Amino acid sequence: MARENALDVGLVVAGHGRHYLVETPEGRRLIAHPRGKGRGKSGDIVVGDRVRWQASGDEGVIEHVEPRRNLLFRQDEWKTKSFAANLDQLLVLVAAEPVFSESQLARALIAAEAAEIPARIILNKADLPAISAARARLGPYAAMGTQIVELALKRRPEEARAALQPLLVGRTTLAIGPSGVGKSTLINLLAPDARAQVGEISQALNSGRHTTTASEWYWLDDARSSALIDTPGFQEFGLRQIDVQQLAALMPDLRDAATQCRFYNCTHLHEPGCGVRAALERGEISETRYRIYAEIRAELARI
Repeated sequence: MARENALDVGLVVAGHGRHYLVETPEGRRLIAHPRGKGRGKSGDIVVGDRVRWQASGDEGVIEHVEPRRNLLFRQDEWKTKSFAANLDQLLVLVAAEPVFSESQLARALIAAEAAEIPARIILNKADLPAISAARARLGPYAAMGTQIVELALKRRPEEARAALQPLLVGRTTLAIGPSGVGKSTLINLLAPDARAQVGEISQALNSGRHTTTASEWYWLDDARSSALIDTPGFQEFGLRQIDVQQLAALMPDLRDAATQCRFYNCTHLHEPGCGVRAALERGEISETRYRIYAEIRAELARI
């Protein structure tokens, strides 16, 4: 531990392959490589990690990853994909158009709940006629206490900035969502020099023509107290890291109803005296949310 404390401290702001961009407390950025086969002592290195490193010529060697407060990731049958670490909040972006997948939205919120990361939903393209249908689909999420912020990022940018900035001050925020929902517009609106930062990151990591294939960190203020992390769009969100017995407890509407179940190990699928199915029959849990629960539970039960 004494040796690790003697090393320089850095923040991982981007990565490409085995190359990471590490920022020092003074704001200097340098390329660093993990010692060994691409892993620090705490495992794979991700954006948001605090690391201990030492100089090696013009670059650095990452020797140690500091303990994380949290880590948001998804896991399917083939691989685990980490988004970022040490987050204060998550913004899940959806849009009035194209029609969003409620299953993917629910999965992202479950992963955040499991990692104990507060989450908000950003509903973009609120200027389109389809906003009424999108708002109705999000009704169950509003009812269970998830904040939903409606924006028109392209048509009403100043209004969007005014709504978002107070939510981001002093926080490290991760923005996720499928392609086409306006995530790049959001980043460029809130981080005016984002395009310049992207160019610097791409050039530093020698990643050629830049496309977002990994998470990237953007400072939102000169004091470097507020940060927004961008991620690649995704079409699938596996949850194999979730214990099947804990699934209902990670869905707030089901969790509340499950306290009324007769059996402590109720699956909420067929048992008598199930509080969840009783709440479903009363209309307190939406049929779509229950269907998503059953779908995910079936996936996890097969593992």
